[in-house]
Amino acid sequence: MSSLAKNYNRKKIAFTKGKGSFLYSINGKKYLDFVQGIAVNSLGHANPYLIKALTNQAKKVWHVSNAFQIPEGERLAKRLTQKTFADYVIFQNSGTEATEAAIKVARRYFYSIGQPKKNRILCVKNSFHGRTIAAIYASGNKKMTEGFGPKVDGFDHFTFGDHKGLKKAITNKTAAIMVETIMGEGGIKVIPDWCLKGLRKICNQKKILLILDEVQCGIGRSGNFFAFEKSKVKPDIVPIAKGIGGGFPIGAVLMNKKTASGIVPGVHGSTFGGNPNACSVALAVMDQIFKKGFLTNVKKISKYFHYELNKIRNEYPHIIKEVRGVGLLIGLQLFKDQTNFIQKLMDNKLLTIRAAENVIRILPPLNVKKKEIDLSIKIIRKVCKEYK
Repeated sequence: MSSLAKNYNRKKIAFTKGKGSFLYSINGKKYLDFVQGIAVNSLGHANPYLIKALTNQAKKVWHVSNAFQIPEGERLAKRLTQKTFADYVIFQNSGTEATEAAIKVARRYFYSIGQPKKNRILCVKNSFHGRTIAAIYASGNKKMTEGFGPKVDGFDHFTFGDHKGLKKAITNKTAAIMVETIMGEGGIKVIPDWCLKGLRKICNQKKILLILDEVQCGIGRSGNFFAFEKSKVKPDIVPIAKGIGGGFPIGAVLMNKKTASGIVPGVHGSTFGGNPNACSVALAVMDQIFKKGFLTNVKKISKYFHYELNKIRNEYPHIIKEVRGVGLLIGLQLFKDQTNFIQKLMDNKLLTIRAAENVIRILPPLNVKKKEIDLSIKIIRKVCKEYK
């Protein structure tokens, strides 16, 4: 009997090793892993470049308190600000911590300019921003908040796509609008470019902040380093995690100069945030993602993948309702509950994971090979053919 608490409904399978796009189970079976830790292993399993970076750093310094300067963190912060909209970075350990930090940064900014009552965050109902107490109430999902009362105040919500409801929900107490550029857990729902531009315009008009949560959709997964880049908007705050560490735990909140002005010594901290090991691995991830042609290949191979998936949808229109997503953040929306379909994919050695609205999430590593995508297409088509 496991001594682990039952907060996960784990599948009866465990793995001994991984390599690239594949995982190998205890009983020796080989699986094509298109979960990759839920968009975490951006460069696949046991990537030699990341192993080298971690091994080299582990021989030097594992942990140094943030009471001192950490050169690896300085280098990573500089790289992130050079490559993005951001002027400053706060390192964390996970996506939910990055989201919490983003909320604190937004509230602290208005406090610092003499508007402490401007402290409410407007979010999409049934979104996903993490599992901490504040994050679950920011997400506005009743199932996630059940049993965790009293309610954490300070969050308001509007329905995805309801632009009138969005504008109506903004009050003189609203500090920021926080949305996932592409909703992950919520069903791989993409906020269109015109809508992101509209959000930026509203925030400018109302003099509030725009927080774009790129924890799952960022770090090259869309084919751009950030999913919002295609729309040409500049957010004020962006929480990141997952893919930036390639499998090693690290998160961060990125901020422009204005928003970061409220952050002074003592207002926020993290014991492990920005530790040398995590930052060294993240620097190696960025080395690979910004190699010439890497993101261009993500766009090219994902275009092919979407095309092939839509061919299957056209062949089985009674099973697959829609192919969703951008780049290698892909969702197959089924007409029926996806549980049985996901199991049949797994029986055929393809690992996927669920999302809301009967969606199957497909999350290959960003360096996935065409032959591996072809293998997944073959398996998905086979399951559709046999599916009842």
